[in-house]
Amino acid sequence: MKHFAKNEFLEIAVRQPGAEICSIKSLKTGLEYMWSGDPAVWNSTAPILFPIVGGLLDNTYQWKGETYRLNKHGFIRDNPQLQLRGITLDSLTFGMSATKETLKVYPFDFDFEIKFELDGPQVKIHHTISNPSDTDLLFSVGGHPGFKCPRHENESYEDYYLEFDQPESSRTWLLHENGTLLDETAPVFHHPQTIPVTHDLFSKDALVFKDLKSTKISLKSHKSPQSLFVSFPGFPFMGIWAKPNGDYVCIEPWYGIADKWDTDQDLRKKEGILVLPAGETFRATYSIGISE
Repeated sequence: MKHFAKNEFLEIAVRQPGAEICSIKSLKTGLEYMWSGDPAVWNSTAPILFPIVGGLLDNTYQWKGETYRLNKHGFIRDNPQLQLRGITLDSLTFGMSATKETLKVYPFDFDFEIKFELDGPQVKIHHTISNPSDTDLLFSVGGHPGFKCPRHENESYEDYYLEFDQPESSRTWLLHENGTLLDETAPVFHHPQTIPVTHDLFSKDALVFKDLKSTKISLKSHKSPQSLFVSFPGFPFMGIWAKPNGDYVCIEPWYGIADKWDTDQDLRKKEGILVLPAGETFRATYSIGISE
């Protein structure tokens, strides 16, 4: 099932279950900017990452002496409990609260809400996490949108590049084959503000950054004027990923990151974990915009 919203610039579609944005279409040109979700390659379009980002060592963590099992990126993805809470002409809001099922894998009370709001030629994606309990809530949250690349039939994947809004020297953190982070890094910026898009770029999994100066990354083509950007002020981590045979690029703002390879699996010690005190609310917003 899909839900739609639009303004004078864009029409978006968000599919259920899981509230994944699956279409961002220009009303000026008819151009589609989102990946198709081809099940032969990668059947998602923009999974929501909560209450963890990335993978846990052995898909497990420790909390108060107990061991819990939680799959990569958490349980919002494909979850039918994430229900439509509000709809207007130019916005869609979805949410869910803790259930008996979530408490078995994540022993925290929470309310999670995500709102897709059109604002000119961009979509603002608002995350709101509330802690209704009388104890701390530990969590991570992030986005995983995948963008069509190439966007035009007369283009190739290699015609595209990523442009950062600040000069960068950050290195990517390498991943173990089990999805955990190693202590090793590798250079990726051979030009201060651009990375060429190639399928080989993702031959060793995602690019993972911990210290970008940029708060905006654009996906541009050498052959066409249209471009897409992701703006992510405040997000401390960034992932850029595609399957090596996929004609898309994911630009992923994260509050949280995968386990280190040598983690002791104590959730409170996990890198990037957020601690939300009782009765408080956390908000984070990133934007996807187009330029034509």
